[in-house]
Amino acid sequence: MFRRRESVPFAFLAEADRFRSNVAPPPRERSSVGQIAGRWLLGLTIVAALVGSLVIGMPALSQDQSARTQQSQASEGR
Repeated sequence: MFRRRESVPFAFLAEADRFRSNVAPPPRERSSVGQIAGRWLLGLTIVAALVGSLVIGMPALSQDQSARTQQSQASEGR
């Protein structure tokens, strides 16, 4: 029912670590001017979006001083 596996010599694994391929990968293609410009444009768009969200969101994050004074005046009148 069950097959018995034959023993495998592991000497080939030690040799595989020393094996070096003489096949070099092909050189990378140079990016065209349009691709470089597109990457820069995408990067600038992301940075502009982050800066814009920060500029728009800062007033919401700052504490409103006029609301504090109104609240303290209302609490003093009790």
